[in-house]
Amino acid sequence: MGKKVLMAMSGGVDSSVAAMLLIDHGYDVAGVTMRFGTLTEGDQKRSCTSAAIDDAKKVCDHFRIPHYVFDYETQLEDKVIANFISEYKKGRTPNPCVECNRYLKFGSLLDKALTLGFDFLATGHYAAIEKNEEGYFLIRPKDKKKDQTYFLYAIPHNKLAKILFPLASLTKDEVRDLAKNHSLPVAHKQESQDICFVTQKNSQEFLLERVKEIKPGPIVDIYGKVLGKHCGIIFHTIGQRGGLGISHPTPLYVVSIDPVKNRIVVGEKKDLLGKGLVAVDVNVMAKNWPKQMHAKIRYRKKEALCKVKAENGRFKVIFAEDQEAITPGQSVVFYDHNLVLGGGIIDEVLYKS
Repeated sequence: MGKKVLMAMSGGVDSSVAAMLLIDHGYDVAGVTMRFGTLTEGDQKRSCTSAAIDDAKKVCDHFRIPHYVFDYETQLEDKVIANFISEYKKGRTPNPCVECNRYLKFGSLLDKALTLGFDFLATGHYAAIEKNEEGYFLIRPKDKKKDQTYFLYAIPHNKLAKILFPLASLTKDEVRDLAKNHSLPVAHKQESQDICFVTQKNSQEFLLERVKEIKPGPIVDIYGKVLGKHCGIIFHTIGQRGGLGISHPTPLYVVSIDPVKNRIVVGEKKDLLGKGLVAVDVNVMAKNWPKQMHAKIRYRKKEALCKVKAENGRFKVIFAEDQEAITPGQSVVFYDHNLVLGGGIIDEVLYKS
């Protein structure tokens, strides 16, 4: 084919096999790794560390293709981490992978690839792009367990033509087998875990280091009765059960977070149910939406049947069945079978009247 492809290389198995497949299909491939200077040196379980960059270089050397390293420390801080902290301070639970894909990988990196003369940017995501008479569309991959379209809904529709997902037709097990059979340097490497820039034990410790003013406040039930005290709203998320420090006859869950009054509202499991939501910052990836569709409100949560109505740039979503722990700050992504219709950020939960 001779088309030039810049392959985003994390130093992991998926992107390495993706690069191999592109080379086998005749593309002129070069690898690139994004350097995030905030990350701990040598953490083998995370992408974009110095160790990961070294692994990506080994793979590129194995294939005898160029390997570039671009510095994205400032952009990560400005576009992803700042939003991550800001959302938690507002009592919301953000999804940094969505923002990284929106602004860094398929924003800045894609633009840079095209400026440098590459025809495409490729990644090792488990997703597919298909073309028909109406244009290009984001589609679920073969491996539904590894489906990552939830994190990719924010890609502008007009950029899909310049993106390649080589793993679309493979399962994770098949990718692992290919890596082993071709003796790739990273064939036995563990999969990346958690949020790449959180090098501390967990997100709470990361936020504790970054947020200077954390105010304690009351934990109340749905009627306003004070049951306990929290150490800061940034340490809690909707649906959370443990870590409340409250003794109660029945299990209690975080039902809502009120940043204005600096309080955590708890209730029973039934109080987590919502009939719908309002989404903002919606990216529409397909023109024709059906009257009914399915929506996913968290990556690991099963999609649910719903109806959607656009109102002044906000999308009102009503589910056929009540959903548990709808969480502001998380993404909601809409599907018509395998087609990704679009998605947005959950701004408001609609409870039963």
